[in-house]
Amino acid sequence: MGRSMGLLLLASISDKVVEPIVEVATEFIGSAGAAAVFVLMTLESACIPIPSEAIMLFAGFSVSKGELTLFEVVAAGVAGNVVGSAIAYAVGYYGRLDLLEKNRLIHINQKHLKWADDWFAKYGNWAVFFSRMLPIVRTFISLPAGVAKMPFWRFILLTLLGSIPWVLALALLGKGVGANWEHWRHNLGYLDYVVAAAIVAGIVYWIVKRRRRNAAAADASGA
Repeated sequence: MGRSMGLLLLASISDKVVEPIVEVATEFIGSAGAAAVFVLMTLESACIPIPSEAIMLFAGFSVSKGELTLFEVVAAGVAGNVVGSAIAYAVGYYGRLDLLEKNRLIHINQKHLKWADDWFAKYGNWAVFFSRMLPIVRTFISLPAGVAKMPFWRFILLTLLGSIPWVLALALLGKGVGANWEHWRHNLGYLDYVVAAAIVAGIVYWIVKRRRRNAAAADASGA
């Protein structure tokens, strides 16, 4: 019960921060269409806190109203993901993380960046692909990929392939639920915390397992 109340409180606080951003983003899509989807998804993938769930769900809602086509919003969303991720990759590659850390407007969350670092360290190149379908980590995975100097075109290819299912699924969901897209955005917000908890648990398990293996190896060599 306490944990559930904590998640509800955290979601409520987060929603108050995100709501004005979502309102501006949806107004932008309403006026500029697919071009706005591209710009917003570029910013989101470049570590600026604009929730992709809201962008693509609302874009899907616009498809249901006949204002945009599914191809337009998916193509714009995927292209934005790739361009924004390339920007974040370059920041990591050229060692300019301090630009994000010191920028008060963007304000990168160090805890989220640490999750992405650990995720990349554990899963390597495939982290770039699979993390594109996971909340939170998907936004920051490009930074450690750049820091590790992962081959650029491999990074772009994996980013492209990983972005398509996420963007398409959100657009189809938004189209399907129509005017209820915002309710679904709130539900997906709770999923963020579940995924975050799973990532933390996975990292802790990996660290404990690695330490036990190293201790066993040390004991064996000592014997």
